[in-house]
Amino acid sequence: MADVTAYEKLQEDLQGTQSRWLITGVAGFIGSNLLETLLRLDQKVVGLDNFSTGFQHNLDEVQGLVSEQQWQNFTFIEGDIRNPGDCSAACAKVDYVLHQAALGSVPRSIEDPALTNANNITGFLNMLIAARDAGVRRFVYAASSSTYGDHPDLPKVEDKIGNPLSPYAVTKLVDELYAKVFARTYGFKTIGLRYFNIFGRRQDPDGAYAAVIPKWFAGMIQGKELFINGDGSTSRDFCYIDNCVQANLLAAVAEEDAAVDQVYNVAFGERTSLNDLFGLIRSRVQISYPEAADLQPEYRDFRAGDVLHSLADIGKARTLLGYEPKYSIETGLDEAAGWYLSHLAG
Repeated sequence: MADVTAYEKLQEDLQGTQSRWLITGVAGFIGSNLLETLLRLDQKVVGLDNFSTGFQHNLDEVQGLVSEQQWQNFTFIEGDIRNPGDCSAACAKVDYVLHQAALGSVPRSIEDPALTNANNITGFLNMLIAARDAGVRRFVYAASSSTYGDHPDLPKVEDKIGNPLSPYAVTKLVDELYAKVFARTYGFKTIGLRYFNIFGRRQDPDGAYAAVIPKWFAGMIQGKELFINGDGSTSRDFCYIDNCVQANLLAAVAEEDAAVDQVYNVAFGERTSLNDLFGLIRSRVQISYPEAADLQPEYRDFRAGDVLHSLADIGKARTLLGYEPKYSIETGLDEAAGWYLSHLAG
């Protein structure tokens, strides 16, 4: 397919040149996958993380997956985006910024809106200023589908948003507003990527705010209780991590003027109910754990701040970035299952 070929061509182009990239939140789920891909493409990478939600073991795993020479292209800075000095140090001599550092989770933001604001708004602004002052070519940042709030339309189209339903959603909307202002005021080139339920290897199953896919894999493998918030008809547009990595790299090097200073949906473009998702994960786990075939979820109250249904229109990303997601929910789960089965047993 033409769009997939465009991404493959991008990978070939990157292997022929060496740029300097900054990944914030590099020890996290998405950040470590970006790191792995860029190091495999022989790029130089600076990583910034304070380990508030990221882990050293994610970096260790990446080190084991790349060559020694490729690992030598990685420089790690333990720092915090709430500290302007750390942001400035990380941005020095950088060509592209992939800003993933944030405090995710709607429930966490409801419990502690000030902490979410400090990381997702103050930290974001610190990074924008540092990247602008360093003369970075492109600033790509993790936006969120939570920005659509209570807007009822499906699929979600980038220029139609509703009212935010949580402090987290407010912070992600403010990030987009700041990016637009920096484009108009300073001519600073940014692209926002509204992630829709990204999943895959190295996504943490532990903690009160863990995403549903790793939490269910771990629960089925380890015999823990399994919960669904609501009646299970709630649906999401689940997007495998490799699709997300593709979108980030395409956004970073997009040459068309029309592609820059925009926000894009990053998803697969199909929705899956939680009941169906439960069955898809169970069918993969039971291959190695036959007893999982009889597992059933326990239903509990719907969670405050969540939306009932989410589905992305990815036409804009296809047209302007050449984004063509390779992995559906089924093929993504096939890929992810191997990692979860090998890492979460016991």
